[in-house]
Amino acid sequence: MTRLTKRQFLRLVGSAAGVAATYHTMNTLGLLGPESAQAATPDLPDGSGYGRRVVILGAGISGMTAAYELSKAGYHCTILEATGRAGGRNLTARAGDVIHEVDSRQWVDFDHEDHLYANLGPARIPYHHRIILGYCKEFGVELEMFTNDNRGAFFHNAERFDGQPVVGRRVMTDQRGYIAELLAKAINRNALDDDLTADDKERLLPMLVEFGGLDADYLYAGSNRGGYQGESVHAGLAPGDVNDPLDFSELLRSEFWEYKLHFSQFLNQNPTLFQPVGGMDAIAKAFETRVRRIIRYNSPVEEIRKTADGARVVHRNQRSGVSEALDADFVICTIPAPVLKDIPNDFSPETQAAIESVAFVPAVKIGFQARRRFWEDDHAIYGGISWTDQDITQIWYPANGYHREKGVVMGAYIWDDFPGQGERWANMSLPERLRTAIAEGEHLHPGYADEIESGVSRAWLKAPYQLGAWPESYQPPAEILAPDGAVYFAGDQITALPGWQEGAALAAHTVVNSIHARVMAG
Repeated sequence: MTRLTKRQFLRLVGSAAGVAATYHTMNTLGLLGPESAQAATPDLPDGSGYGRRVVILGAGISGMTAAYELSKAGYHCTILEATGRAGGRNLTARAGDVIHEVDSRQWVDFDHEDHLYANLGPARIPYHHRIILGYCKEFGVELEMFTNDNRGAFFHNAERFDGQPVVGRRVMTDQRGYIAELLAKAINRNALDDDLTADDKERLLPMLVEFGGLDADYLYAGSNRGGYQGESVHAGLAPGDVNDPLDFSELLRSEFWEYKLHFSQFLNQNPTLFQPVGGMDAIAKAFETRVRRIIRYNSPVEEIRKTADGARVVHRNQRSGVSEALDADFVICTIPAPVLKDIPNDFSPETQAAIESVAFVPAVKIGFQARRRFWEDDHAIYGGISWTDQDITQIWYPANGYHREKGVVMGAYIWDDFPGQGERWANMSLPERLRTAIAEGEHLHPGYADEIESGVSRAWLKAPYQLGAWPESYQPPAEILAPDGAVYFAGDQITALPGWQEGAALAAHTVVNSIHARVMAG
């Protein structure tokens, strides 16, 4: 009998049950380290950190969370931020902003209106991300609903249904109907007698009728859940005729079912989801307001070294061009692994190898300002996502600014489902990214190009001091879950919630609690 390694076992758990199950499994196996799975919100005694100096590398959500909590307890904190802004991957683009990449920069040419922005980093907060929601409540960050799943949006496969987009309510309704009919046939042919009692069968058949919209003969012939024929979705003054079911073979071959149809069933995509009013960076700004005085902007790290009493960080002051050293009792490093691996250090070989093993997703987002809200006017789409098998993968419709003249759609959200996809888009010129995304969007919205006024893209692979969006794996290497001497690692990259601000804050809480425990232990 072949024995599974822990890594293989966790991958199987992840495939079957998702990230949350893997996270809890890792905690049960003791792979997350003490307290990290639960990571209670720090409640450090006043003054408990006096006399202790902490240098925090990175003013993203994780770094600012750690600084905020430690500073309240009297720790002397300094944040070194390589760029001129706080927030890290929390990035909202508005009129007049400049989006820098390693080989280019873009001016954001949106109109100056409060609802015209593009969240180029995180864009939604699940209801169970209690740490981030707790900070929103504490800081007074106003929230509104984020619409993730919209039955009026589209599913598109270039090779199915004559290449035409199909409305989500029809795809979802017909899938349920066909599955219910097939299961009802199996029951009525006694194919499941070994698995069902007579009472089970008696109850299951009417359940399938309700589940799938079956007729009295347990057949699926269409349902008003999928809408009515003609221009109107609903029946109107007369009952009308429901849409004919989509071809079952086409549904199967469209591959919508691979993950797109149940996307909203993933734990972190479940409703209710939220977004800050006016842009996701409201969260970053709220943190920055509270820790701005201790942030040194434009201070990229050049070296991280251990000392007899803690650690030393060498950074470059880009204004003066001079390298400066800071000694600290503790260092909290939130620098993304693709950047950190090339910074000179004296980490243990195991720690360095773990850092080098963390690969990041080369995600790309593209936002377009439209001259009119055609998705609302022409299709009654209010928020949500349309899906396509083209590179752009998704079109997001804004869950704000309803019925105003203009709006910003996310015209592409690419996270490298196919080999080289993210890298290919990152290597396009800025105009080419926009042109290609518009051309692919035409297949979902004919006349799309005429509606677009301006656009902005972010290829996270080319984001300075980021070099990627989030870790590919939800299993962080064990070696960076623990400190290396006085250097602690944080950021979503050390959690089973990669890409989520909750992961970033969770990691910060874990490290803060660990440092506090170490200080109290003497």
